[in-house]
Formats: sequence, structure tokens, C-alpha cells
Amino acid sequence: MSIKMQLKKLFRYSIISIVFLMACTNQTKDTLNENIDKRSPENDSLIYEVARDIMRKAPNCALITVDGYNQPRVREMDAFEPEKDFTVWFGTNPNSRKVSQIRNNANVTLYYVAKNNEGYVSLQGVAELINDEDLKQKYWKEEWTDFYPNQKEDYLLIKVTPKKMEVVSYPHKLLGETTTWEPPSVLFEK
Repeated sequence: MSIKMQLKKLFRYSIISIVFLMACTNQTKDTLNENIDKRSPENDSLIYEVARDIMRKAPNCALITVDGYNQPRVREMDAFEPEKDFTVWFGTNPNSRKVSQIRNNANVTLYYVAKNNEGYVSLQGVAELINDEDLKQKYWKEEWTDFYPNQKEDYLLIKVTPKKMEVVSYPHKLLGETTTWEPPSVLFEK
């Protein structure tokens, strides 16, 4: 066989191999992103369902505020389960740093890690400080009594109203976009 024939054969096999690899790569990409390629009510529904499950099962979450120097400040919090609309409530000491940071900048992020590190929920929202006695009774845990001996004076609520939620869950194939790694997300109506 001449060199010219061998090159043609090699070229043909190379083209076939490239097409095969591209098809495999696209198939893998499609499989990984099958739940996030297109926005749909089904995908939003899955995101909400998975997010609620992660948030419910996480023992704690991180509340991220911004201090007076524009530095993010993170602390672990004992959140109440998210409400139907994903509003989240916390209890805190009215003299804590997070309270003054929220007064200066109400934009916060909540971060929940799934069991076994199989994913996470990042919820961006607006925090509001609430000092209503009825709500303080509603959002109260008896195990907090030692931290807030005078519940009326020493206890304040933080209400976080969601704006955007990002969710990653490996078991549910909710994964970041392959190029930017941007996770599946939902925007909440105002």
C-alpha cells in the first residue's frame, strides 16, 4: 500500500475517532446537565424539592453577612426549617455583630451543606430584624433558654426573604454548567 493510501486511511480513521469522541463528550455533557440545560417547571420543581430536603436535613447552616469594611463574615447558625416560600428564620442576641452588620447591609447569603457532602444550597436574600413577641414565641427552641435568660430583651429574630437560590446535588444530577460551573438556580418573585 502506498504512503498516500495509508495517509488517506489514517485520516479517515482519525475523522471517525474525532466524531466518535465528540459524540461521547456531548452525550456525557447532556447526561450530566439533563436537569439544568433548559429552564422548565419540572426542573424548578426538582430544584425546590432537593433544596428543601438539604435544608431540612442539614444540622446547621452558615449565615454570611458583610461587615463595615465590605468583608464577608460567616458564622454557623441554628436555623428553623424553611417556610413554603423558602423564607428562613433565626434567633440571635440583639447585641451580636451580625445584627449591626444586617442593619448596615441587609443582603445576606445562607449556605447549607448536604449530608455526606453530596451537594449544597446557597440562598441569597434580604435579612430583616424582627422584635415581635408573638413571632419570638413562634420561633423559639426550649434548648435556647440558657442563651437567652430574658427572652424579651435578649432574643431577636432574623427573617431572611429569598431572592435567588443555587442548588447542587450529585445524587439528583443537579450539577454546575460545564464551562462556568454555575449551579442550577431559581429566582424568587418579589
